Amino acid sequence: MSKQRLTTPPWCPFCGQRVGRATDAIERKMHEFKVGRCECGAVYSCDPTGHNVGAAIVETLVLACDNNWDLAWDLLPEDDYLTGRVEDYDELTHQVVNTKNMDGRPVRGVLYFVRLHTAITEVSRRVKEKKDFKAGCLNAGAEEVPVTLEPAPDPHRKKVKATKQNVTGYVELGNIDALVALCFDDKKTLRLFQRLLYEPDEQQRLRIAWIIGQVCARVASRDPGQVSELLHRLFEACSDSAATPWGMVETLGEIIAGRPDIFGAFTRHLLNYMGDASTQKQVAWALSKIAKTRPDLIRATPFYNLFHFLNHPDSYMRGQVARLLGRIRATEAALQLMALTDDMAELSIWEDDKWNTFTVSALAREAVARIQEDEVKS
Repeated sequence: MSKQRLTTPPWCPFCGQRVGRATDAIERKMHEFKVGRCECGAVYSCDPTGHNVGAAIVETLVLACDNNWDLAWDLLPEDDYLTGRVEDYDELTHQVVNTKNMDGRPVRGVLYFVRLHTAITEVSRRVKEKKDFKAGCLNAGAEEVPVTLEPAPDPHRKKVKATKQNVTGYVELGNIDALVALCFDDKKTLRLFQRLLYEPDEQQRLRIAWIIGQVCARVASRDPGQVSELLHRLFEACSDSAATPWGMVETLGEIIAGRPDIFGAFTRHLLNYMGDASTQKQVAWALSKIAKTRPDLIRATPFYNLFHFLNHPDSYMRGQVARLLGRIRATEAALQLMALTDDMAELSIWEDDKWNTFTVSALAREAVARIQEDEVKS
């Protein structure tokens, strides 16, 4: 005799209340799970496959700690927080199915719950408030990124199919409006965009990266999911030792700098490519681009590993890292930056759609001035 199928709405294992469907977090991350919050204070994530137990628990714990990784790693289970799980969860119907099968489809989803103890919740709140205050002070002098909601596409419009020809044509014309509309019509557009980065001319690659950043900033206001998928593909391509990531690191910088409120969490992963000589210049450029608008994102990374590049034999690395450290007000590197104020070696940096020539000395002096200005204010 077959077991009778029973379905029930998912519940919180701590308070017993029904919980809502998990949704994508506002801030996207490298390892993403849909998340939610219960009224009792517990947070939860959804793993529809049930195979990513470790990653889901880590993400849930970090979410409970207001995305403070350092605090999360210092906590101990039972002593500082409780965990729970609801198994046999079907994400499509938002039901728990006792037979682990829904109309011939296997149901293996799991909801992972974490609830911090009251004292730890208070600590997390205070740390977040302090962190937000410091970030606000650091970002006060940075260039603001205008955030606007892209108008909703007309539901009765005739959708246009993305092809290599029309995407290439719009890029050559710099028609960002048409490219944004095409992204909403056909999600294949961003994949075709990525292929255009395999361009031998560096100036053209940088222009394409800038256009991708502009398009993604607007698309993300309505559909951040497809932009997040592009970021994952770009990081995967950069990590492929058998391929050359032409323009991809720069594109990552443009996308993150365009919508740091959504994709800022991806910043720390750029540092993974500073160990490879073939991508060091691109990473320094991308980090400096992000630091121009959100210096707090760079300071939230282990940026101390950048200090030794101030002694790099290549003037581009010395100058670009000096500019980066100045933008994040790195008082820790003030003495090293002062030592570069007599370095008259030249370098060219791509910005404002053209190459601009600087000296290491000029960039170091600018960085020192920013740091000293910040010290006077404090």
